[in-house]
Amino acid sequence: MLKNRKNIRIEWGDCDPAGIIFFPRYFVYFDACTHALLERAGCRQRDMQSEYGPLGFPTVDVRARFILPTRYDDDVFVESGVTKFGRTSFEVQHRLYKGDALAVEAFETRVCVALIGEKPGKMEARPIPPEFVRKLSEQKA
Repeated sequence: MLKNRKNIRIEWGDCDPAGIIFFPRYFVYFDACTHALLERAGCRQRDMQSEYGPLGFPTVDVRARFILPTRYDDDVFVESGVTKFGRTSFEVQHRLYKGDALAVEAFETRVCVALIGEKPGKMEARPIPPEFVRKLSEQKA
């Protein structure tokens, strides 16, 4: 499966008064990492919408295991990749490293959806386009 690596510097605004990252910030990082992975695969949101209709990939489940704290001014990196495809959903694994040590491991489940009807916000699950699965399943250097 395709993997992406994203470097992140922990900023002061990401931290609590003790200088340790406030845990919801990790989920902001992981969302950005998922979008970076999709872009690397050639599946940018805007392109997917124009090619397959008004698609989106909202998160329906997220969980994390916090192993080591990260602090202000730490340089970390996140490796992200899809671990499983379903008919309408896929799972992304994120592994955040501080140096060589795994600091956080997280999983997101995202669902492929399209807007339906005229009411804003009304969505339904749609099968994941085969091209999307193919692109995210490729190995890239």
